[in-house]
Amino acid sequence: MTEKALTVTALTKYIKLKFDSDIHLKDLLLEGEISNFKHNVRGHFYFTLKDDKASISAVMFKTHAAKVPFTPKDGMKVLVRGYISVFEVAGSYQVYVNTMQETGLGNLYQAYLELKDQLEKAGLFDAQHKKPLPPFPRQVAVITSKTGAAVRDIIHIINRRYPLTKVLVYPTTVQGEQAKYELVENIRKADENLENDVIIVGRGGGSIEDLWAFNEAMVADAIFRAYTPIISAVGHETDFTIADFVADVRAPTPSGAAEIAVPDQRTLLRDLESYRQRLFEATQRLVNQQEKALSNLTERYVFRDPARITMLYARPLEHLLEKLVLTHPKQKMTRMDERLKEKEKQLNRAYDWVIKRRHEQLASTKMHLSYTNPLNIMDKGYTLVDHAGRFIKSIADLEIGMDVRIRFKDGTAEAKILTKTKERDKHV
Repeated sequence: MTEKALTVTALTKYIKLKFDSDIHLKDLLLEGEISNFKHNVRGHFYFTLKDDKASISAVMFKTHAAKVPFTPKDGMKVLVRGYISVFEVAGSYQVYVNTMQETGLGNLYQAYLELKDQLEKAGLFDAQHKKPLPPFPRQVAVITSKTGAAVRDIIHIINRRYPLTKVLVYPTTVQGEQAKYELVENIRKADENLENDVIIVGRGGGSIEDLWAFNEAMVADAIFRAYTPIISAVGHETDFTIADFVADVRAPTPSGAAEIAVPDQRTLLRDLESYRQRLFEATQRLVNQQEKALSNLTERYVFRDPARITMLYARPLEHLLEKLVLTHPKQKMTRMDERLKEKEKQLNRAYDWVIKRRHEQLASTKMHLSYTNPLNIMDKGYTLVDHAGRFIKSIADLEIGMDVRIRFKDGTAEAKILTKTKERDKHV
């Protein structure tokens, strides 16, 4: 007798029925730590509840999720009420959550916050340490899993956006205990390669456990010490790791990191065309301005009748030449020589007049002296008598026996007074 096989659908429905009929699974209170949280665009919450030994998938539909008074995050410790059932399409069981209360932080998330605070106080997140990305990198190093979608996306986007840039992949384990050591080693290798202009470190999304290698202190230290600019691209846009805060630039996704790392050739070509057009227009405006200026110049009477300009400036020029001739040193010397000769004539005339006046004064003085000259009186027979160089003016000045000198007109004679007679005095 041949056994009849069950279909997968039949088995799944049977298992679901068992779950749904178990009274202990219809209304239960479950405590755990949120991991791999996602807020669906329709408003549903999808996440994992876990403790240190096990985990279970959970879903909270929009109707109930809208009533949660806080925003659930990875690492948050919560108390949920709901029921367990089977999701037939995936063949997995999960918790369907109706209510959620926050009870604290999970161990991993608490460790994450403590390390973040420690590194922030140490200055590893400071903007002053952030290095700028080169505008046109020659080579980009990619540190990620060689089999993940992240590396394929990065290579594809870089080749599409800027094919001049080479991509060098450093295959790295990005999950598990060994991941942090490989990340540190490959960051060091990529930084020592001088051909690398930018380093992308990252992986695709995952739970807080999946991304934990990027929350390790040793990885943060390796990123901080690197001389090459590093872009952190860990997880999805809502995922934040320690690596994101330490890196020079944080990208929301690996694809976003590729777009940040290199320029877009289409944008560059568009910019070049814009610059070419602006340069052409600027050149055309300049040419037009110069042509207009040249036209204005040629229309002036200066160019239409240049002889008028010559005449306009000829008279002042002649005047200047005349002044130049008059002020020429030779002309000045000639005039000074003429003035000197005139002064010399005036001086000679003045000198002759002074000499003539002096001669006239001399002649007058001589004539006057001749009138009073005693020698002229001697011509009439008078004489001068002196004794010891003193002229005798009176008979009273003579004494008997005195030697005297008698001066005549034509000579002198020595005499001795023998007698003297005073007028009207007969006494000897």
